[in-house]
Amino acid sequence: MHDKEQAEAHGAYDSSGHASPRSLAAESEEAEVFQKTDSGVNFRKVGWFNATVIFIKILFATGVLSMPSALYSLGAVGGAISIVAWGAFNTYCFVILGNFRNRHPHCHSVADMAEVAGGIVAKEATGLLFIIAYVLVTGSGIIGVSTALNALSHHAACTVWWSFIATVVIVATASIRKLEHVGWLSYVGFLSIYIAVLIVVIGVTTRDRPAAAPQEGPYDLGYVNINNPGFAAGMVASCTIFVSSAGTSAFLPVISEMKNPKDYKKALYLCMALVTASYLAFSLVVYRWCGMWVASPSLGSAGQTIKMVSYGVALIGLIVSGTLYLHVGAKYVFVRILANSRHLQANTFIHWGTWLGSTIILGALAFILASAIPIFNYLIALVGSVCFAPLAMSLPGWLWLYDHGHYRKGSLVQKVVYLLHIGLVLLGLFFCVGATYGVVMQIIEAYDTGLIGSAFSCADNSASS
Repeated sequence: MHDKEQAEAHGAYDSSGHASPRSLAAESEEAEVFQKTDSGVNFRKVGWFNATVIFIKILFATGVLSMPSALYSLGAVGGAISIVAWGAFNTYCFVILGNFRNRHPHCHSVADMAEVAGGIVAKEATGLLFIIAYVLVTGSGIIGVSTALNALSHHAACTVWWSFIATVVIVATASIRKLEHVGWLSYVGFLSIYIAVLIVVIGVTTRDRPAAAPQEGPYDLGYVNINNPGFAAGMVASCTIFVSSAGTSAFLPVISEMKNPKDYKKALYLCMALVTASYLAFSLVVYRWCGMWVASPSLGSAGQTIKMVSYGVALIGLIVSGTLYLHVGAKYVFVRILANSRHLQANTFIHWGTWLGSTIILGALAFILASAIPIFNYLIALVGSVCFAPLAMSLPGWLWLYDHGHYRKGSLVQKVVYLLHIGLVLLGLFFCVGATYGVVMQIIEAYDTGLIGSAFSCADNSASS
């Protein structure tokens, strides 16, 4: 019997000579980064609902805390349209990434995808952006935790010390190896942040005027439906809203640890629907009642008592956010170093040394950056412009063009769709340049006006609006 006949007898080919679904599924499974195993470390334990909670927790904390400040720049109507539009946009871009990843199951991260489409140079450039992005957002998590500790302690210690303590806790929790175990922390973290935000939303509606506004005499609320903030402030606000749901590149390592990676769309759609609706409701209510007097992070918007209660409730959620960001970044480094090695899924000294080294070094870098750019919304916007504009706009567009090159010579509709995805690549480049310029200008202005003190100062700059 010939080889093909033998293969057909075992179900590898159907009668027409094409690979059978069972054969394709087996090949896809063999190409996965992590193999299901009983003898080594089995990373493939994440179910689709657990993945949903991890996705939500990756996006929700930092986004919801910076959103009301963005609405002040854009106005209520402009901000609401921006929230819904960017939510739909980021959902579509991740559908592209997820489909590409499942066609190339060896891809653990966006860097691996870039290598498929553009070779080793594209891989290293994308990998560098990915690491910078998740070091910066880990820094935002450190700022969130240190702000909470400042609020709860009435500034009993220097902010730098609170940041250091936050870093130690985040590094320790991020060093849990498997997302399956980190995922259970996400349930607690998500409920923590959600309840804290609800407390603030209810709290601001019970006040006669915002906590930060003059408490006597006339004052300007600063609430508008449509605002014209100027190029720099408008780009920062738009980028803040964009990045609040653009961290989808962190979903890819999660997919690699799912029991069935093809279930990712169920997790994605449920996550994005809940996150976008929550952003819209929470930010509009806080902006309606606080206007220009909204705090950043927004948990400080309802007065000292509510601020302490909300930060006390949110503290676990803020820690878990930083944990997930650092874990995803460290897991990328860990897989890059140990890929195709027996140490990747074996309890060896090299395995543990590489893993712990990754979390500690990236955590230290995040601490340094968080201390250098201590205003929360500026750090979030900088992440969006420098990193997520190319990662969550240009890269999905490029990968789509790579897989759909035949559209260029197809029907009129296909040609139009092809051009739109070229526009997606160009939009990412525009945001990268334009929004970075806007953020840098605002950071310089903040230093000039004294809104930010010196780097590594003891002042609680993170709570400035």
